[in-house]
Amino acid sequence: LLSRGRVRAHTLSESGMSDTPKTNLLGLTRTDMESFFADLGAKAFHGRNVLKWIHKHGVVDFDAMTDVPQKLRDLLKQRAEIGIPKISLTQPAGDGTTKWVLELEDGQHIETVYIPEENRSTICVSSQVGCALDCSFCSTAQQGFNRNLTAAEIIAQVWLATRELGRPPTNVVLMGMGEPLANFDNVVPAMELMQEDLAYMISKLRVTISTSGIVPALNRLAEVADVSLAVSLHAPDNALRDELVPINRKYPLEQLIPACKAYVAGDRRRKITWEYVMLDGVNDSIAHAKALIRLLEGVPSKVNLIPFNVFPGTAYKTSPAERVEVFRQRLKRAGIMAMTRKTRGDDIDAACGQLVGKVRDRSRRHLKRIPVVQEMRP
Repeated sequence: LLSRGRVRAHTLSESGMSDTPKTNLLGLTRTDMESFFADLGAKAFHGRNVLKWIHKHGVVDFDAMTDVPQKLRDLLKQRAEIGIPKISLTQPAGDGTTKWVLELEDGQHIETVYIPEENRSTICVSSQVGCALDCSFCSTAQQGFNRNLTAAEIIAQVWLATRELGRPPTNVVLMGMGEPLANFDNVVPAMELMQEDLAYMISKLRVTISTSGIVPALNRLAEVADVSLAVSLHAPDNALRDELVPINRKYPLEQLIPACKAYVAGDRRRKITWEYVMLDGVNDSIAHAKALIRLLEGVPSKVNLIPFNVFPGTAYKTSPAERVEVFRQRLKRAGIMAMTRKTRGDDIDAACGQLVGKVRDRSRRHLKRIPVVQEMRP
C-alpha cells in the first residue's frame, strides 16, 4: 500500500476528458479536503476519511481506501492524485542522524534531516528550494534560490519520514532549506497538517518555525497559527546583524524584538528560541554577550548557541569551545536560559547551515557575497 516513488501527475486530457491538472490531495488540510469532496458532490466525512488514509496510514492508492465508495474512488482517480517526492539519496551519519535528498516533480532537490535523541525524534524540514535571504554564514544561502515549496512538498517530508521510521516524529522544525515566512501561504497549511488529529498529531509546542525576521509575516503568523517560534538572531546589534543577516536592513531589531515579544505574550509556557551561531572573532566576545543580554531584557527567551559548521568557500571559523562556554555562562548568570547545541550530522553535511540540495539559482545572489565583519571589542 505504501509508495516511496513519486505518484506522477496526469491530466484528464490523456483520457480525452479534460486538460485540468489533477489536485494533489497530500497538501490539503481537513477544511480544504472537505471542500474538495463537497465540490465532487460527496460527503465531508469522505474527505476526512481520505485525509486519514493518506497521512495516518500512508496509503496513496485510492483503491486501497476500503471505506470510500467505489464510484467515488473512480472519480478520485480522474480528478486527484497523491504526489510524493522521490528519495534520491539516503545518507546516514555516525551519530544516527539521517539526511534524505528528495527529488521534486520538476527535477529540483531539497534536503530533509532526521535527528534521533533519547526521548524524541526530530525532523528538520525545508520550505523552499534554496534561500534568497543570503545570510553570509549559511551554505544554503550560497546556493541561491529557485522557488517556494508547495504545501504538499512540505508535508511530504513528514509523510516520507513517518514511512521510513515506521512512526511519526515527535518534533518537527522548519529549519531546513529556505525562509519559512517567505513561503507563508504554503507553510501554514503544512503545519496545520502536522498538528492534525487525523494525521500526525504533533503537539503545537513541538512544531517550531524558524525565521530570520520577516516582521509582517511574523505578526500575521500569530493570528493564524499556534506553533513555537525560533529566530535566527546571530548578532546583538543592527550593525553586525545587517552584515550577517541582511533581512535586518529591512526589519531591524527595533521591529523584530517587539514582534517576537508579542508572539509569546499571554502564554507562560512559551519562550522565543534565539538561534545564535558562534563565529570566531565576529560575534563571540564578552561584549557581544553583554549586548545580547541587554537586547533580550524582558523577553521570555532561550538561546541556542550553535557552533559554526564549516562549508567549502566560507571565510568564517568556529569559535573555540572554551569561548562558547564563557559566552553561555555569561548569559546564564544574567538569568537567560542558554545551551550549546550539539552538532549533529556534520559528517554528512546535515548540520545547521549545511543543507544545499541542488538548486538552479534564479536569484543570482551568489554573485554578491557579504564580507566577514570585524569583531566587537570589549
